[in-house]
Amino acid sequence: MTNSVPPALRLLDTASASALGELLATFEDLQTVLRCCERLVSELADGDGEPDDVLVEAVWTVALLSYARCFSAGEAGAALTEDDLTMTQSHGDVLDWHKILLQLRDHYADPTANPRERFSVGVAQDLNGAANGVAVTSARQPLVDDLTVRQTGAIAFALSGLVNDRITAQQEKVFAEVKHTPKADLDKLARLEVAQSD
Repeated sequence: MTNSVPPALRLLDTASASALGELLATFEDLQTVLRCCERLVSELADGDGEPDDVLVEAVWTVALLSYARCFSAGEAGAALTEDDLTMTQSHGDVLDWHKILLQLRDHYADPTANPRERFSVGVAQDLNGAANGVAVTSARQPLVDDLTVRQTGAIAFALSGLVNDRITAQQEKVFAEVKHTPKADLDKLARLEVAQSD
């Protein structure tokens, strides 16, 4: 068995290397969305009773945050755009769905609002109309449903293929830029330490 770890690994600090890093992070985020959706489908379909609402909210929140991050601009620019959505999805409402997912991300990530329940405080009146107490009501927000999860997973799956193809092309571009770099110049680059897995 040969060792697959190179004897030296150097850090590339170029625009094309940064773009590759962002594509890799986007792919990992899409894979997280897919894993979350798989877990949610399983949890929502569990026939042993009601789904665990804490688990569902936690996993759905991670899915939404991961999905939205794929469209956020990094140093190299946004890894994905709305045009990418329409290119990978044949149905016309994908942009509307995308915008809803971003709104849901904002809803679940809002630092000032409870995403689970809405509370109202009112005054109770007696038969004569005089205030005689305080009333508190609440409205529970529904959990994410199976169809929403499956549609989100389908979008993430299609985008994963697109990003994977871009990663391959970007790796080739990065290597083409450095393959003829003299050893002396490579040796000046910061060394990356890589731990081998067992």
